[in-house]
Amino acid sequence: MIQRRTLLKSTAAVALGAPGLALAQQAVTLKFHTFMAPQSNVWLNMHKAWMDKVEKDSGGRIKFEGYPAMQLGGTPVQLYDQARDGVVDIVWTLPGNTAGRFPRIEVFELPFMMNNAEATSKAYWEYVQTMAPDEFKDTQVRAAGARPGHVPHQGQADQDRRRPARPEGARPDPPDHQDARLPGRHARRHAAARHPRRAVQGHDRRLRDPVGGRAFGQGARADQVPQRVRSAGGALYTTTFVMAMNKNKYNSLAPDLKKVIDANSGMGTSAWLGKVQQQGDGPGRKSAMDRKNTIHTINAADAQEFKRKARLVEVEWVEDMNKRGFDGKKLLETARALIEKHGKTTKA
Repeated sequence: MIQRRTLLKSTAAVALGAPGLALAQQAVTLKFHTFMAPQSNVWLNMHKAWMDKVEKDSGGRIKFEGYPAMQLGGTPVQLYDQARDGVVDIVWTLPGNTAGRFPRIEVFELPFMMNNAEATSKAYWEYVQTMAPDEFKDTQVRAAGARPGHVPHQGQADQDRRRPARPEGARPDPPDHQDARLPGRHARRHAAARHPRRAVQGHDRRLRDPVGGRAFGQGARADQVPQRVRSAGGALYTTTFVMAMNKNKYNSLAPDLKKVIDANSGMGTSAWLGKVQQQGDGPGRKSAMDRKNTIHTINAADAQEFKRKARLVEVEWVEDMNKRGFDGKKLLETARALIEKHGKTTKA
């Protein structure tokens, strides 16, 4: 009799769909939103590749609807809040789009901080976990890292920007990418370069403007700018990214699906994203050389002068952090130490 009752209960559970069984088989669709263009290296080789891997690792039970170029509406400045508020499920965005909102992570955008995108992304992830764990407390951060370093690019009519002194009559470029709180300040003060336009819409304006140089990455049609300036002193600056997920959506996932998301998050994923984006600069550099564009080189002495003047921006940032109640010197020293540590173990 007991065996019969047990058999009947088991049969009914299968027929009706036991809660645990239904949960284990449940599939979800996540909306991924970003400002990156659909033809960009970031979208094609980073975002789509990440989504494809998550789908495969979940056995197809996690699916994505991908929306590049702000296709779901809003502006890049609003992306983080869209993830926080559940308008979308996952975003890839630049914290610097909202200048001053995430102050502690700005240290990675200080001039000449980074070595390469993969190592700096590892350092950035570790820094967020240890020095600023509540910086993105409104979301679940799945990855956080640094983009490849930016270098000055110039039009044919640009003045030579290989020296740190401000060229006579040079016009500062107002930062409209809004991640320019620090790099823009550096650029305006020292005229090393003019800051880039918005990543989504700005390439054509950037290429047409014959007046001043810009500092931006070396992919994304950068080969069409007639001149570029490279330095023995490293990248002028970088910008940082986060891949953030809505907390409620993450918490609603079945335990095994959370494990899939977790396995595709963290330092390893952050490093991979940084590495892939840096690799995307290679074709831009090669194309520039094939087009016989002019490539200037800042010599070691002038590079050191750039760095010396950039220290003023560091001092201002440390003072600003102190006013906000943080230990600015400790944040700066920690970021530098982490970049150096991961730089030693990461192939450039």
